[in-house]
Amino acid sequence: MMIRIFPFIFVLLWSSAFITTKPIIDNSDPFAALAFRFALVALGFFLFSVYSKQKILVSKKNFVESLFSGVLFHGFYLGGVFYSISIGMPTAIAALIVTLQPVLTNALSGPILNEKVSAKQWLGVLLGFAGAGLVLGFDIGSKIPTNGLIATVIALLAITFSTLWQKKLSNSLPLSVSNMNQAIGGCIFHLLIIIFFVDPYINFSETFIIAMSHQIFLVSFGAFTILMFLIKKNSASKTVSIFFLIPATSAFMAWLFLNESLTSFDLIGFLITSVGVYIATRD
Repeated sequence: MMIRIFPFIFVLLWSSAFITTKPIIDNSDPFAALAFRFALVALGFFLFSVYSKQKILVSKKNFVESLFSGVLFHGFYLGGVFYSISIGMPTAIAALIVTLQPVLTNALSGPILNEKVSAKQWLGVLLGFAGAGLVLGFDIGSKIPTNGLIATVIALLAITFSTLWQKKLSNSLPLSVSNMNQAIGGCIFHLLIIIFFVDPYINFSETFIIAMSHQIFLVSFGAFTILMFLIKKNSASKTVSIFFLIPATSAFMAWLFLNESLTSFDLIGFLITSVGVYIATRD
């Protein structure tokens, strides 16, 4: 029973991250913020693994596999999204590009994972994307920075291949140990970026601390752990379909907590997306 509600908990937690991303970027360099975040996340999963008496020292193969997954997910994906928004990429357009992930995952899960993607799943995916597009809208008048567009496309490819890579791994590492290694990979990636390419800074304002605490505890410890669990238990193509619910849920949260407008297109998009996700994920 608990497993059935995990996707809904994931959507709520993951969607809430969009509300706290902008305050973080406004108070820090995106790569410095992410390096700081994943250093603390790695420490948190390490302490939990010690407390729960998990085997932390794993084989070199398992460690490298988890590390690489973290570089893709926490490094290229989150780094790409944070960077693109920080240089002026409209959040809605960045989110719409990344929302192509389930489409790309469905297309690649067959040849890479030998998963059979049915016509019903494709119908659900297309409905999900149409609904997400309605919620996000197309801001035709926006000036899209070229580097922002490139970074967002890299983020899309990274989260797609990270999902496929994670599903393809057959190691039996405890989630806390695997997540710790992935956080280490993400932290190393961002440290290398700030050492060689950027001038890092963080303003530890009250706003930054609250927003960062939210992303560490609810998103990295909560949502990401649930996502890894779902990928392990379900097919990759079915798991990622729930991502289509995130734009609509984020729009609703922005209306509820930030007093942003919620249009009839948002509600229609949420309905279409929900139907699409139901079709794509039902057996």
